[in-house]
Amino acid sequence: MQREKFGSRLGFILVSAGCAIGIGNVWRFPFVVGQNGGGIFVLLYLIFLFIMGLPVLTMELAVGRASRKSAVEGYRALEKPGHKWHLHGWIAMAGCYLLMMYYTTVAGWMTAYLSKFINGVFTPGMDTEATGAVFGNLLANPKEMAFWMALTVIAGFIIVSRGLQKGLEKISKVMMSALLILIVVLAIHSITLSGAGEGLRFYLVPNVENVANVGLRNVVTAAMNQAFFTLSLGVAAMEIFGSYMSRERTLAGEGMQICLLDTFVAICSGLIIFPACFSYGVEVNAGPSLIFVTLPNVFVNMPGGRIWGSLFFLFMTFASFSTVLAVFENISSFCMDTFGWSRKKAGIINCVAILLLSLPCLLGYNVLSDLHLIGGRDILDSEDFIVSNLLLPLGSLIYLLFCVTKWGWGFKNYQAEANTGKGLKIRNWMKWYFLIGVPILIVVILVQGLIG
Repeated sequence: MQREKFGSRLGFILVSAGCAIGIGNVWRFPFVVGQNGGGIFVLLYLIFLFIMGLPVLTMELAVGRASRKSAVEGYRALEKPGHKWHLHGWIAMAGCYLLMMYYTTVAGWMTAYLSKFINGVFTPGMDTEATGAVFGNLLANPKEMAFWMALTVIAGFIIVSRGLQKGLEKISKVMMSALLILIVVLAIHSITLSGAGEGLRFYLVPNVENVANVGLRNVVTAAMNQAFFTLSLGVAAMEIFGSYMSRERTLAGEGMQICLLDTFVAICSGLIIFPACFSYGVEVNAGPSLIFVTLPNVFVNMPGGRIWGSLFFLFMTFASFSTVLAVFENISSFCMDTFGWSRKKAGIINCVAILLLSLPCLLGYNVLSDLHLIGGRDILDSEDFIVSNLLLPLGSLIYLLFCVTKWGWGFKNYQAEANTGKGLKIRNWMKWYFLIGVPILIVVILVQGLIG
């Protein structure tokens, strides 16, 4: 069967960026910036994104484009006879399933909050305790959470089952275009609020005093982590889009486009949040509760807050759903390539599987709230720990070693594939940076993630 392809370069960039643009950008990025002193963290994040994230991104894309296959079969097509690199493909796909076991629940939260703002659940004058109670009530209601999770999963697989161009690419173009318009509108509104200037200075101007309490070492480590995880590398989430892309452009050039779009959304999410928080005297180091407790409290106390809150959570819904669609495509393609299933069969079976696999996470906040797993973490945090602290960094290291060592595909083959087409090239001297520098950075992230 002939391999599907993207209908346009724009489609590839928007879908790939949609995979990277998700909760890591619009939820995790702002609260990590707030916890790590603002401007200096942002500067370090940008540096690490391009010296560490971009090289590994080109490697995942190279394996996909050269093999025209998903994870397991992609490795098999490129590895030397008798080698076992393809075993990582199975682990990568297990990581995609594990990611969706909790990501669909969080995506459901975003949609639930969109509904609550539209329907007037959040009312002017609510204090932080009242807005926090809305989130607490959502977590305590497994039926409500299951409804929003199921809606996310079923809608995702219906779209993916329509095919690459008619389903994923078509919907992603509309959704990502709307997301980019929404984020610009929200950012402009936020930076024009009274008192927004102080928030902008905290966010964009490096200030040593802001990181004194956190410690520069901790800020550097946090920036490395965020830069690495924002691109969803290591679990073949990006490789699949390499298998669909044309050979007209180099992978470094296309990877740069994805990184720039991903960064634009992350930076704009901060432009929405920090001016608003400073304008209304709200602490910006609230951590994960920033989106579901702190920000709703900001919206309900500003003029037109119901509208602005609705628009914000529409943006959040698009951002999280874009990643869900991308990973569902990866899972479906894996089943089609490996087991010979049709796209519709892969969609139906995986839809049922993800619905069932997502239940423990949402039940972990109510029925199974007493169940604590890794290091006393709840179910969602335990699943996230495995994906974020183990599978992503280890998987990225394996992709890197496969692409640049003689025991794998080899640097020359990777370089030839990456440099096919017009655009930025991978130079010969980069081999030594890829062999020594990038692995060291990834190991630092892995160790810090395990002991942090």
